[in-house]
Amino acid sequence: MQVFLKKITRELVLLLMFFFPEEKKIAVERWLRGREEFRKLKQADCVVVSFGKSGRTWLRVMLSRFYQVRHGLSEKHLMGFDNLHRKVPEIPVIFFTHDNYLKDYTKHFDSKEDYLSKKVVLLVRDPRDVAVSQFFQWKYRMRAKKKNLNQYPEHGKDVPIYDFVMDPQAGLPKIIDFMNLWAKEMPRIENILVVRYEDLRARTAEVLRQIVEFVGTPGTEEQIQQAVEFSSVENMKKLEEKRTFWLSGSRMVPKDRKNPNSYKVRRAKVGGYSDYFDEQQIAAIEQVVNETLSPVYGYGATQRDDRVASA
Repeated sequence: MQVFLKKITRELVLLLMFFFPEEKKIAVERWLRGREEFRKLKQADCVVVSFGKSGRTWLRVMLSRFYQVRHGLSEKHLMGFDNLHRKVPEIPVIFFTHDNYLKDYTKHFDSKEDYLSKKVVLLVRDPRDVAVSQFFQWKYRMRAKKKNLNQYPEHGKDVPIYDFVMDPQAGLPKIIDFMNLWAKEMPRIENILVVRYEDLRARTAEVLRQIVEFVGTPGTEEQIQQAVEFSSVENMKKLEEKRTFWLSGSRMVPKDRKNPNSYKVRRAKVGGYSDYFDEQQIAAIEQVVNETLSPVYGYGATQRDDRVASA
C-alpha cells in the first residue's frame, strides 16, 4: 500500500507540472525517485546493487525462495523490499536497486557516500553481456517513459545492436562508468560482498550460501538447494510464462509470449554477447573493456578464455 501511495503521489506531482519543460519534469521525477530510494536504503538491513540486466531478478527469485523455504511461506510472492519481512520479522529487509536515482536526491554523483554504513552485495556481470541484454530490454520490454527518464534511445527508434552497445549514453561506456565508480569506492565500504554473475552461474549453491551468510541468515544445505533448483533458468522461464509472480508487477511477466526476446529471462548465457557481432565489432567492443574497465572485476583480456559455460 505504501509503495502504491508513493507512486500516486509522484504521478500527481508530475501531473501538476504538465506545462513545465520536459527537462524539468525529468529532473523532478528523478529527484522524487531518488528520495524514495533514500528512504528504502535507510530502512534496509542489506542492499543488493547491480546495473540492469546483471542477474538481479535471478538473485531475487533465489533469495525469495530461500526465505520461503526457511520460514514456510508460499512461493507466489517475490521479495520486494519489506513484504516478506512484514510476514516474518526474522526475514531481513533487502533493498534491490540499480542505483539509478539516489544521487539525484543526495547529490553524491561521484561517490557512494550513501552506502558507506550499509551491508552491500554488489552484483556484477561481464559488461559486454550486460550491454547486449540491455539492448533487448530497451527494444522489447522498457517503457517509453523509462527510456526518456534514463537517456536511452527514444521509443520506436531503429538502432542496430552494435550502435546501441557502443552508445555512451546507453551501452558499454555507461555500464563501465557505473562499475568503475563502484570499484573506486569499494575500499570505503566496510561491509561489501562482490558477486560475479559468472561465479553465481558456475557455483550457484556455493555463492548463494556466501550471500545469505553475509546477509546474516545462514541456511541449511536443503534450503540452499531448494532455492537453487527453483531459480533454474528452465523453471524461471516456466514461472514467467505462467505469470506466477504477476502480483509483483511487470518484472517477471513477458511483454509478448510469442517473442522469446521479450521475456525477462532470455538466455542467461555467459559470453553470449559474441553471438551478435562480427569479428571486427567484437574486437572494438573488447578494446573498450580492456582499456577502460577496472581490472578488479576480472573481465579483461586475460580472463577471456576462462569463461564458464551457462548453467
